[in-house]
Amino acid sequence: MRTIRSRAIRNRTAVVATAALLAGLSLTACQSDDKAKAAAPAGGGKASAGVSGTTAATPPSGTGSNGAADPADGGDKGSGTASGKSTGGGTGGDSTTPTTCTGDNTKAVISKVARPINHLLLTITNTGSRTCAAYNAPFLRFDEAQSPTRFIEDSRPQAVVTLAPGESAYAAVVLTGEPGAAENPGRVAKHLTISFGHKGAGSTGAPAELALPADTYIEDDTAKVTYWQSDMADALTY
Repeated sequence: MRTIRSRAIRNRTAVVATAALLAGLSLTACQSDDKAKAAAPAGGGKASAGVSGTTAATPPSGTGSNGAADPADGGDKGSGTASGKSTGGGTGGDSTTPTTCTGDNTKAVISKVARPINHLLLTITNTGSRTCAAYNAPFLRFDEAQSPTRFIEDSRPQAVVTLAPGESAYAAVVLTGEPGAAENPGRVAKHLTISFGHKGAGSTGAPAELALPADTYIEDDTAKVTYWQSDMADALTY
């Protein structure tokens, strides 16, 4: 009788232990499943879409958000700046823009003329490779004169005379009356310095130094010179 009761007790104990073990395993499985769910993102599809969207939102180098070239990008900006400098150079230092006629890019010649009397003809020829502008009138100094020869204002042309390479401009120099006359207390001059005008007042560039024709008789107070002319005849009308 005791034996049967002992077996019943052992069997009941084993059942309880087995039930407890199964319950423990079930609880562990549930906890593991809950942990896995908590660690996983909410919806695999959404996570994948998020990664794809981030890649598309990052523009490639050198482009803006609309795919156009970004002026802030170093390469494109450098190209644009280089183009701008090229255009600026064309405007400021273009070889087609006239330079100023000076003693450096012209050859000057002074000569006597038969008519009108007591006149000299000053000729400059562009010896450079660019067109030059002969501004205003030449500043003339005979020998060591204290002031340049005055201008004939009526001879001012309507436009600045420009000389292509090889072309010439002219200015007439009025000396005085008949040499030796009592009313002309002049002198014989031997040397002439020619300075060249620019857009503003005064002279610029290298002057030209010339020997005057023999017996050039000048009266400093009455001598005068025309503005540069493109035609010799126009210069000699004064």
